[in-house]
Amino acid sequence: MDLEAAFQLVGEFGVRQKRMVAVLILLQVYMACQSMLIVLVGAEPQYRVEKGVNPISQAELRQHVTFTEEISSIVTEWFLIKHQAYKVSLAGSLFFAGVLIGNVLFGPLSDKIGRKPVFLVALFFEVLFGYATAFAPSYEVFALSRLLVGIMNGGMALVCFVLSQEYVGKSYWALTGTFTNMTFAVGIALFAALGYCVRPWRTLAITANSSGVLFFLLCVTFPESPRWLYSRGRMEQAEQVLQDLALANGKDQVVVKLRRSACPAGLSHRGPNALALVTNSVLRWRTVVLMYVWYACSLVYYGLTMNGSDETGNRYFRVAMFGLVELPAYPLCMYFINKQWAGRQKSMASFLAFAGVSCLFTTWMPVHEGSWFSATSLALIGKLMVSAAFNIVYVYTSELYPTVIRNAGLGVCSMSCRFGGILAPFVPSLRGVHQSMPFMAFALTGLSAGALGLLLPETLNKPIAETLEELHSPTYQRVFEKQVLLFEETTTSLEVPE
Repeated sequence: MDLEAAFQLVGEFGVRQKRMVAVLILLQVYMACQSMLIVLVGAEPQYRVEKGVNPISQAELRQHVTFTEEISSIVTEWFLIKHQAYKVSLAGSLFFAGVLIGNVLFGPLSDKIGRKPVFLVALFFEVLFGYATAFAPSYEVFALSRLLVGIMNGGMALVCFVLSQEYVGKSYWALTGTFTNMTFAVGIALFAALGYCVRPWRTLAITANSSGVLFFLLCVTFPESPRWLYSRGRMEQAEQVLQDLALANGKDQVVVKLRRSACPAGLSHRGPNALALVTNSVLRWRTVVLMYVWYACSLVYYGLTMNGSDETGNRYFRVAMFGLVELPAYPLCMYFINKQWAGRQKSMASFLAFAGVSCLFTTWMPVHEGSWFSATSLALIGKLMVSAAFNIVYVYTSELYPTVIRNAGLGVCSMSCRFGGILAPFVPSLRGVHQSMPFMAFALTGLSAGALGLLLPETLNKPIAETLEELHSPTYQRVFEKQVLLFEETTTSLEVPE
């Protein structure tokens, strides 16, 4: 039998899979705390500078600056204000730069040596470096630890998402992917509540990081991905994992016997490398479009969150709101992406376009204090829309790449996504040019990504490729060529004759 038939036999989402996926989904709370840590530990309080003094050096700042707001953060400890204020954004960018490096290193590595070992090693060292953040004696050590945490986070988060997909049958991929992203949003709100209760920044960093120890202990007993084993030609091990799932799901009489994947002899054992994303004609165009879509989702998602945290009012409430506002996005995703008239492609493109439109209207919205409908309300709507698109693109990308190169594909897309994360902490500073500039940048990015997303083929109710060879079968080729032809015809019709 093939792999999907085997999942049907042992149970696509049985008791054992539910427990494993539940742990992987709850792990998103820990990852949200690490991603948003700088928002609270880098909070800048109000301060007063002595009249007639223009402090430049760190010693002068300590001597002539008085903080008028009781906040514990790296800003108050190391006086990261005035000409030193860029270091807070830099620390946030270093985290996402680390995530970028982690995607590049760990994505292909997990395709080569396995999902489980890469996942566990990355999680272990992320927790270790997370404690280094909390006990950092200087800003330099703090910044280095955020880079290292980001590297481990980039590798671990990517494989975590893939495992939550590959432990279950294909019909549950949208469900597990949606719950994974939804829990990340809940994690942002929980981190805001934790920050409200735990004010000293070092204690907050320790508390937020300690849950990683529990998750590591729970994940040690997880099996290797049966889909990865199957794609590598390790049939006996894949059969054993599926057999164990059947037993745990109460199907004692089931006997799993897999049919070898249709690869040339020996290819499944070696597996393709990331170069296939460039050399394979089908994957090349998909990857180019997906890289920009991921970049746009990340820039708008994190940019809106960090832009909102800089506004006046209760910072803990604002951070929580920018997390909780995502929750309505996920039922919307579940509804639209499984409808034949919408599917993955149109839903993703529409949500990105609506996010861009919301941000565009934000630039025209006058400021009215106390009004229920304001620029902040539109920014929250934009966050909801881009959250929906971000959720879809995770599930959609998993379905567009074959199993043998899925992690490498997700790694490259996540790499471009992290460029958006690296730039996001600095986008709010565009307010120095004009108040509307950050939202204008988000609007143009969202609208252009939504338009490009229409180039991708629909995957709803379509077979998922296990190998590169299957991509070139008539079923896959007809769908992709139809999308490209439609795009070229549209472009030609819009050309202005000389």
